Amino acid sequence: MRGFLASSIGVTCAAALALPLTPPALAATARPVPATEAATTARPAPHAGTPATTPAGRRAAEPYAAGSTQSLPLQPLTRDRATPSASSAEQGLPRRAVRHFSLVGVVWDDPDAELHGRVQVRTRAAGTGTWSGWQDVETHNADHAADPDTPERASGRVRGATAPLWVGDSDGVELRVRSEPGSAEQTADARGLPAAPPLPSGLRLELVDPGEDDAAFPGAEEVPRAAGAPNAETSALTEASAANADLAPLDATEIAALSHAETEQEYLALNPGGLTEHQRQAKPYVGPRPGIVTRRGWGADEGLRESGFRYTKKVKAAFVHHTASGNNYRCSQVPSLIRSIYRYHVKSMGWRDVGYNFLIDKCGKIYEGRAGGVAKPVLGAHTLGFNSNSMGIAVLGSYGATKPSKSAVKAVARLTAWKLGLYRMNPKGKTYLKSAGSNLHRKGKKVRLNVISGHRDGFATECPGRKLYGKLGSARSKAARYQGR
Repeated sequence: MRGFLASSIGVTCAAALALPLTPPALAATARPVPATEAATTARPAPHAGTPATTPAGRRAAEPYAAGSTQSLPLQPLTRDRATPSASSAEQGLPRRAVRHFSLVGVVWDDPDAELHGRVQVRTRAAGTGTWSGWQDVETHNADHAADPDTPERASGRVRGATAPLWVGDSDGVELRVRSEPGSAEQTADARGLPAAPPLPSGLRLELVDPGEDDAAFPGAEEVPRAAGAPNAETSALTEASAANADLAPLDATEIAALSHAETEQEYLALNPGGLTEHQRQAKPYVGPRPGIVTRRGWGADEGLRESGFRYTKKVKAAFVHHTASGNNYRCSQVPSLIRSIYRYHVKSMGWRDVGYNFLIDKCGKIYEGRAGGVAKPVLGAHTLGFNSNSMGIAVLGSYGATKPSKSAVKAVARLTAWKLGLYRMNPKGKTYLKSAGSNLHRKGKKVRLNVISGHRDGFATECPGRKLYGKLGSARSKAARYQGR
């Protein structure tokens, strides 16, 4: 996404390969594995070359599957094996069998380092044993992050990372990462040609298994968890659910849609002391509240994130993103996809929670993102430099060359008409935000932006993709109409 270097994320198919696979020993991780993570990594690797069981079958064998992350250090792929180097121009992993996963990404040690090059992965479908073709992973992802000098950014846990790529239930993987001459300052090689910059240090392949969602299996019995886990997770689950107590019952899986009249009543109830008498008497410009799937609805493991919530003062703008995770997902898979992105943001990238405030799928369904309450000004980690006084909405998929669905664009309009309306913002208007520092706007500069902006308006990036960015004008007009303007 970053620096206008477009990486296509295409999903292609290749014929099944019959070559045998030798499952390697599970790679030891360089960083210590937290106790909460260690408990989820006991699932054995499948037998080499054998299609694995289906997700439903795995659930029967493991009634409670909390999800897991396999973190595998990359190896040099240069011809000169005698002089391996962590900064070799090409690193990767040969084909291998691994435990089940559905989403991939690559991380490295320094969050401020950039990966100038190309990351490609091919995976084996667990149900059929068929290998995919090579797929590109979006390398420019640093513009989705907490603002500089914030506790989240300075935690010491944050790592550099590619965007995640959804590949579906898989049990085999092959990866190559190649450094390529680009926009970075470079020296010339012996032939006078631009030398490829070194790859970042500490490169690792992250394979994320989203686990199973109990909510997707009505009547499923609650299975006891590891000793010491229930109290902490139950507390976090209650905390996340209680943040929406003004809108829905505790433990609700979805916040119901409201009519325009019901939303106006809610608007007054949510702002008991924040409105002047004139504002209380005037008809509010707020769109009808859309239905929103809660974190419980998509199966968030509340024990992953940091406890507590972080808020900003208000919501003056909405930044629209795409996740660059590919379009090869079914809407029925979205809870698993969001759980995967959540785990990748927290466990692999070192964030306190999923970065986006809301996520929208291609069928137009809206999902709660970062915990803290969907009506509240939750501080996210979505638009580097402009997370304060804003919210981040991510449309699941990649929209550089693919048009977003009409349902997704309509959902952006419905969500912004409601949430921006709660803070008395006009979706077709302009606003000012103070930059915390980005590659477009220096720190401290007051920047005039559309109330509904694309990520690229605050940072030099391809996000939210050319095709989605081109639909923001339509989203603004629709949102204004929903507000009654």
